[in-house]
Amino acid sequence: MTQRPDMYRFHNGEKARLAFSDAEYEARLRGLRRSMSEADLHAVVLTSMHNIAYYSGFLYCSFGRPYGMVVTASEAVTISAGIDAGQPWRRSHGDNITYTDWQRDNFWRAVRSVAGTGKAVGMEADHLTLIQRDKLEAFLAPQRVADIAPATMQQRMMKSPAELDLIRHGAQVADVGGYAIRDAVRVGAREIDVAMAGRDAMEAEIAKRFPDAEYRDTWVWFQSGLNTDGAHNPVTGRVLERGDILSLNTFPMISGYYTALERTMFVGEVDDASLRIWEANVAAHEYGMSLLKPGATCAEVTHAINAFFEERDLLQYRTFGYGHSFGVLSHFYGREAGLELREDIDTVLEPGMVISMEPMLTLPDDGPGAGGYREHDILIITADGNENITGYPYGPAFNVVG
Repeated sequence: MTQRPDMYRFHNGEKARLAFSDAEYEARLRGLRRSMSEADLHAVVLTSMHNIAYYSGFLYCSFGRPYGMVVTASEAVTISAGIDAGQPWRRSHGDNITYTDWQRDNFWRAVRSVAGTGKAVGMEADHLTLIQRDKLEAFLAPQRVADIAPATMQQRMMKSPAELDLIRHGAQVADVGGYAIRDAVRVGAREIDVAMAGRDAMEAEIAKRFPDAEYRDTWVWFQSGLNTDGAHNPVTGRVLERGDILSLNTFPMISGYYTALERTMFVGEVDDASLRIWEANVAAHEYGMSLLKPGATCAEVTHAINAFFEERDLLQYRTFGYGHSFGVLSHFYGREAGLELREDIDTVLEPGMVISMEPMLTLPDDGPGAGGYREHDILIITADGNENITGYPYGPAFNVVG
């Protein structure tokens, strides 16, 4: 009987052109290895989509199978399932090992082939499940296990010039989706029809700007009426009516990098009560953007906007934080929780960070001005302030449409 392998290297075809240069990925790996050295770790086993994509360029599709990346002082190897054949190698900076399904836990045998046994190992405590943590212990028999996730998050929060360039492209693509949505808004249209117009425009724009990329995960949340009350409410088949409040949300995904455009809109007309809330939220948005500068802390910015809303008797309608970081993240994997505009985050803003300003007020459906109001711009922190890379206009002058 033929002996079937636990793992193999399937280097099929030529390496693909990744989102960043080899020098960029090597610089990221050097940063990770510095963190490993400081923590006295022999190897790091990464399992999250965001960290594997950040350090290798490979964005996996799990579908219930484990994926990983093992980094040592001399090696950086992605570990992928046989169902993906040669694509993970083509899309990885560096080496790749394919594990087979012929025997349970071949993933961990592949990890062990690079990480070794009896060593100090880093892992992502915020991602590794209890079952997989037990398997790490069983297969690697580590001398010591340490959480490397906080260090990787700190590294990802500081963007390189190459990352900033890609994020600028993403913000421009989000604007393209916004204009397509604005053109599609009319009485009688369904939320899903408007959302598809925005998504299709963005995917075509991404393909034009990045002809060597893989295309996936770009999406739109376009909400109307009651559906605007939550920032992440899914699209429905609701039909737009004159006077409806709308929430435009475009999310282009480029090689795992997330950007966004979010705007309040109204169909045809806006009533006085709604206009008052909308204008207050726009004023908070502008005030908040003015606060995003080096040396400010996330908590300080948050408390200042809270005071702004409280003076206007609107703070009780705020439902979440005022902004967050950008980079390798999305709605189904990853976030840089250390860079969010919340009361409990004391991170100091520094040049090279990228953060949104997105105040949102939600008024209940049983009173005047009902609905969710949200404006969202993306800002790069600079040496003396910030650079706003969102171009689509906000406010009533441009966004009463249809």
